[in-house]
Amino acid sequence: MSQVEQFNDYRKKMNDRILGQDNKVLKRFFSLDNQAYSEGALDVKTKELLGLVASMVLRCDDCIKYHLGTAHELGTSTEEVFEVFSIANLVGGSICIPHTRRAVEYWDELEANKA
Repeated sequence: MSQVEQFNDYRKKMNDRILGQDNKVLKRFFSLDNQAYSEGALDVKTKELLGLVASMVLRCDDCIKYHLGTAHELGTSTEEVFEVFSIANLVGGSICIPHTRRAVEYWDELEANKA
């Protein structure tokens, strides 16, 4: 099983478990997150790329994978992703380099699995 499949399966399984607990605050947080990335003054793709930069600067590998996957589904090009990586490294500094390596590996897998 690819790392993309593993990540998506685990994320779904655990999100179902978390939301299945029926905790009002957690459900509202998940809903707010979903609403924040919907179409608005900024288009959805731009918001995903902003989320990717923030995730890289905050060094959250799960978040990076999520935003890469969604950006890929939205038709983001490799050139666009590498511009995002450059901004994240500029803002976040050299501590972002290991996360960039893993992000590139994940992106390459997404690209290899294109149908």
